[in-house]
Amino acid sequence: MVLHDVPLSGYTRFGLGGPAKVLADVATPEELAAILATPGPHMLIGGGSNLVVSDEGYPGTIIRYLDEQLTVEGDRIRVGAGVDLQKLVDRSNHEGFEGLHTMTGIPGWVGGAIYGNAGAYGHSIQEFVETVRFWDGTEVREFTNAECEFRYRESIFKKRKDWVVLNATLRLPRSADPARMRAESDRILQIRNEKFPPTLKCAGSIFKNLLLAELPPEVQMQVPKEVVREGKVASAYFLEQVGAKGMFSGGIRVADYHANLLYNTGEGTAAQVRHLIELLKSLVLEHFGIHLEEEVQYA
Repeated sequence: MVLHDVPLSGYTRFGLGGPAKVLADVATPEELAAILATPGPHMLIGGGSNLVVSDEGYPGTIIRYLDEQLTVEGDRIRVGAGVDLQKLVDRSNHEGFEGLHTMTGIPGWVGGAIYGNAGAYGHSIQEFVETVRFWDGTEVREFTNAECEFRYRESIFKKRKDWVVLNATLRLPRSADPARMRAESDRILQIRNEKFPPTLKCAGSIFKNLLLAELPPEVQMQVPKEVVREGKVASAYFLEQVGAKGMFSGGIRVADYHANLLYNTGEGTAAQVRHLIELLKSLVLEHFGIHLEEEVQYA
């Protein structure tokens, strides 16, 4: 499907973004190659959950790869990049797999989850990725987990934005009772929905958390032990110290209850998102001497 002059505000969780000159949905490597061969700039997006699109829109072709295959063979799941992450979690729970249940409620698609190494509550998708198939601009290739160069909220695909994740094979331990997995997911979903209500126009956490060991010694000494989890310090801690809660730029506001949550009140713009993000980064840099890094991507 190819559409023209499509407002991208309808394709992002923030509800922001001007029109794309072209929006193309493709589902095979052949269709993808054909679209990429058309003139002008191209950009791939997924579910739009972690995306800030310019108010001016995009002057070229926005591509969505809609492979939605989801099959289970033994202890492996073959999943397309266009599968909603929640659908993968639900299927995993149903099969009695353990590990993906902690990612319940994370919006977006599987391709984006692999691209950004999504995770929550002690697990990241990298733990379960066996192989990833992708388009490198010329042909379909396959990488092992190690070749994907996963790190906290990072992968090789973030470095090579010209590569397109097509599908992946995950391998998980089938050691859990399906009812227990569903119950645990429901518990986590309730917590997540209280923090990030599904109707809220937001991208979840704006900034990555920080690894305690990588912080300057003088900053490490300031961090209370109770805010350190799995070797990481929540960005929200540093943001709280500089008074981020309740700050706003036009129609974009920092939540009163969560310093790492920016949301669109309904009248916001992408420019205001960028302005508020830069302001928060500068305040933390001035106060602590550390750089916060966004989880969100820009278009």
